Amino acid sequence: MENSTSLVGWKRSHHLNELNISHNNQTVILMGWVQNRRDHGNLIFIDLRDREGQTQIVLDPAYAEEAHKLGEGIRSEFVLAAKGQVRPRPEGMINENLATGKIEVLVKELKILNACESLPFQIQSQIEAGETIRLKHRYLDLRRPSVKSNIMTRIKFVKAMRKALEDQGFLDIETPTLYKSTPEGAREFVVPSRINPGDFYALPQSPQLFKQVLMVAGFERYYQVVKCFRDEDLRADRQPEFTQIDCEMSWEEAEGIMQAMESAVSQATTELTGKNINSPFPKMTYSEAMENYGCDKPDTRFDLHLINISKIVASSDFKVFSGAINTGGIVNCIRIPKGGQFTRKDLDELTEFVQLHGAKGMAWAKIQEGEGADSWQSPFSKFLLDTVIDEINQLSGAEPGDLIVFGAGSYKNTKASLAALRLKLGEKLNLYDEHQLNYLWITDFPLMEKDERGKMAALHHPFTAPRPDDIPLLETDPEKALASAFDLVLNGNEVGGGSVRIHDQELQKKVFRAIGLTEEEAESKFGFLLEALKFGAPPHGGLAFGLDRLIMILTGEKSIREVITFPKTNKGTCLMTNAPNKVTGEELRDLHIRVHKLESE
Repeated sequence: MENSTSLVGWKRSHHLNELNISHNNQTVILMGWVQNRRDHGNLIFIDLRDREGQTQIVLDPAYAEEAHKLGEGIRSEFVLAAKGQVRPRPEGMINENLATGKIEVLVKELKILNACESLPFQIQSQIEAGETIRLKHRYLDLRRPSVKSNIMTRIKFVKAMRKALEDQGFLDIETPTLYKSTPEGAREFVVPSRINPGDFYALPQSPQLFKQVLMVAGFERYYQVVKCFRDEDLRADRQPEFTQIDCEMSWEEAEGIMQAMESAVSQATTELTGKNINSPFPKMTYSEAMENYGCDKPDTRFDLHLINISKIVASSDFKVFSGAINTGGIVNCIRIPKGGQFTRKDLDELTEFVQLHGAKGMAWAKIQEGEGADSWQSPFSKFLLDTVIDEINQLSGAEPGDLIVFGAGSYKNTKASLAALRLKLGEKLNLYDEHQLNYLWITDFPLMEKDERGKMAALHHPFTAPRPDDIPLLETDPEKALASAFDLVLNGNEVGGGSVRIHDQELQKKVFRAIGLTEEEAESKFGFLLEALKFGAPPHGGLAFGLDRLIMILTGEKSIREVITFPKTNKGTCLMTNAPNKVTGEELRDLHIRVHKLESE
């Protein structure tokens, strides 16, 4: 048989997860990659793999000598086409773990459609390979069953979300990618305009303004699976380009929006995982989350809480505590059931951990039988009155054998460091089921906060409506105003953020003034939105789901790069294509751009 890479006269009859005993004696044509090749002398067995699965094919010289001869030179990841007859596997050779494990295909004709050079890593899920080499050869990495499964999971989830949203009357509408630069928080990617020298587009951080305009236009319910762009420092759950399932709807207040979004995501999650997702999702206010968990995206799969003991220790002789409170800070603690078994090495490691998250240190007390100071084994118990120790024990619910860890300092650092410690303890002590899915709504966020420069800034974005009762605070005490905003949290990760939008032009102007935008700046940045709000804008709001983060959690991965088809590195580069790259001087001249080297270069 002369080998040919042509498919003329050949058409695939079945994918490689399709054949079973009911196809016995049928002639089939299969195509795929060589997963494994086993030469048993007389017979050559090949596991042929495609997107759907794999099937064993057999090359027998007594049946097809030329095919067998051709098979002697085949190696992993060769691309083959095989024509042959389906037959049952011999007794003792059945693979119950494989959908096609009861049959094999005896090959009559074989084509090598393409060969494969030596691989930089094996195409198997259990083979470890460095991320750099995986991303450089991403086309190979995507063949690995585990990575391919993540991408297929993503596709299935998006399909389920589309159906769930469209069943509720949402319309899939595209919005522009070349956008106008607007101050929405994160740094933007800008694109020079050749036709308009000196002017620039921005890539959208989200379709926020366009989807609001769509509500003004009367489309009532919009959604889009959309790429968004932010020029931020990267980490495991952040990429410069990411995907949102973006939604907006008219004629609803916060509760109605949350119900619609909850219905869609719970339906899609159930369809994907087969798990019944408890609905309605529990709700927690922002202040409750910060007080009890130290962050606005708490993982509620386990019960360790932050306990505020500031009032109890405010006048104590332990200067770490009283000093923090006297300078406007707080003292919080976490009770760890059975934590008394922690060694000094364990405690030193936890102390180093909280220091990495902004704390100056960590105090601790092991609980034992007794009252007052006798109930504590602690380096600082001598600085506290017995009544204070008893009160801490009572408030925390501490029992003999437990451990209490303490944080003291500014509100922000203390909450942040103990929140991080809480998550580390949950993992270290196996306090939760990794497969559990806990959705949670966080509500009643502050409308705005002061940034590093002491300037008022919108906490979410400046189009978020304040709660109606808090509108007067915009002119008297804007920091106390609460927003009609809500985040969706899953297992300690924010996977969606939304709000009721401002649909009244005068209210929008008030919010702009509160964050320090002059009328001229507001008109320059958002004039088209302010104008649109003049012409009968309906009440509206919406939410954007972070698709990459959602799929990361649903697949049990630790990085969103594992669920994005072609991700960037932590430095924002694509190792496969070597992007970003320099462009020619001619291209720069066409764009009216000149590149100046910095002195440090």
